[in-house]
Amino acid sequence: MRGRTIAVGVLLLLPLAGLVLVLSVPEMDVVWEHQPSHFWLVLGVALVNVVLGLLASEAAKQRDDPRLFLVSMSLLVSSGFLALHALATPGVVLHDPNAGFVIATPIGLLLASGFAAASAVNFGERATARLRAWQGRIRLLVALVLILWAAASLSGLPPLDRAPEEERVTWVLILLPFGVIAYAFAAVRYFNVYLRRRQLLPLAVAVAFVLLAEALIAVAFGRAWHASWWEWHVLMAIAFGAILLAVRHEYRRERSLPEAFGGLYTQRTLDRLDDRRRSALLRLTEALRTGEDLDDAIRSIRADGFGGEEIAVLERAAEELARVDGLLHRYLGPRVAQQLHEEPSFGELGGREREVTALFADLVGFTSFSEGHAADEVVSMLNAYWSAVVPAIADGEGGVIERFAGDGLLAIFNALGDQPDHALRGARAAVSVQDRAEDLRRSREEWPRFRIGLNTGSAVIGSVGSEAQRSFSAIGDTTNVAARLQALATPGGIVIGPVTRRELGDRATVEPLGPAELKGKAEPVETFRLLSVRG
Repeated sequence: MRGRTIAVGVLLLLPLAGLVLVLSVPEMDVVWEHQPSHFWLVLGVALVNVVLGLLASEAAKQRDDPRLFLVSMSLLVSSGFLALHALATPGVVLHDPNAGFVIATPIGLLLASGFAAASAVNFGERATARLRAWQGRIRLLVALVLILWAAASLSGLPPLDRAPEEERVTWVLILLPFGVIAYAFAAVRYFNVYLRRRQLLPLAVAVAFVLLAEALIAVAFGRAWHASWWEWHVLMAIAFGAILLAVRHEYRRERSLPEAFGGLYTQRTLDRLDDRRRSALLRLTEALRTGEDLDDAIRSIRADGFGGEEIAVLERAAEELARVDGLLHRYLGPRVAQQLHEEPSFGELGGREREVTALFADLVGFTSFSEGHAADEVVSMLNAYWSAVVPAIADGEGGVIERFAGDGLLAIFNALGDQPDHALRGARAAVSVQDRAEDLRRSREEWPRFRIGLNTGSAVIGSVGSEAQRSFSAIGDTTNVAARLQALATPGGIVIGPVTRRELGDRATVEPLGPAELKGKAEPVETFRLLSVRG
């Protein structure tokens, strides 16, 4: 990278070396005087850059960016005075050149250098606010200066009524160092912006400011109609062309004029635009996800200042996000997905301990059923069961499906800490699961039956896995005991632990099963068969 930077720097200094060479060897500073070529070359380059400056000014206005505004003023001032210089071509518009048009180019380059240097300064909040308040006046002032300069030159008003003896006037030499230093400062700052962002436009602007500094030197020392004089015309054309090509490249990629100038925006502007786009994108995505009228959402973000091309890009992104969001809901469940939307840190590795009720359901005789039936029949049976019982858990009682494990599932109540009655919810869900499963089995008696274990206690709820892949999980003794209780239940039965029994109180009808030796537990655990639940 350092080698390429040096190579580009050397390449950019070649025009300056060429200028020194032709000035040192007068025989090389050849003369070519062709007024029509001069007129159309200068006027064409100037007008194209005026349009580019106006587009940049409009983008700066839309995005409220001080840096781009000052860059646009640099383009407009330099190209505006260059257009006035074109009118100085003898025998085209005026019979003889006068000072107003001859010295227009150095005037424009010097003023533009000030805008260039100002654009490279990091403004604070107060200075940015003042500049914002003065933008309209600055635009008007630049336009008035150009108009008055042209009028004074055309009218032959002194001191612009006579042609200088030579284009290398004293004040240009005096102000030359200030202009060159201003352009160099701006070029270095924009090159640093390019290094941070790796976007083409800041690099093009840095190159353009280097070329304009060299053009200013050529203006000061070049001899009229000689090669040294033509050089600054070519340098300005290349400088403006570099920015134009970079903007064109960015526009083809972004499909939006304000975004085509995005590489020049201040970081404060970029942050503000990111927040604005994020809000608009969420608005469209939410409309697609909830079935809201999309046209209403589009009208609302258009009222916030988004253009048609930007809205089209946001709409495509929202459609993709809504599609991914739909997949997220299917794999994580709506409650976990919504929690991730509202609190992205919930998806970080780690967990939070809370009091939960765990429901473990498993199909008795699943292995035998699988051996006697085709694989597609087994899958159809499982999907039919899950389609019936999952809504009873998730929609009916707000439980979170922690995982499907072949023919079993683990559901957690109060997983997100918003269900103080989680034991009651778990009990109602368990009864509902058995009722719905039995309804499905009426015409399919060969299908296996569920047995369910229900246990209440503390568990760690969160994400486990790696940076590359992770899953929502509930870990702890509570879930392990729920699985052990499930193994004690008869087909179609529900077995609950002692804490769950205590939490249910008189809202449940139970049958004591006595203490049971459970794997992993040092002491026997009191167990109960849940017969019914009220409330």
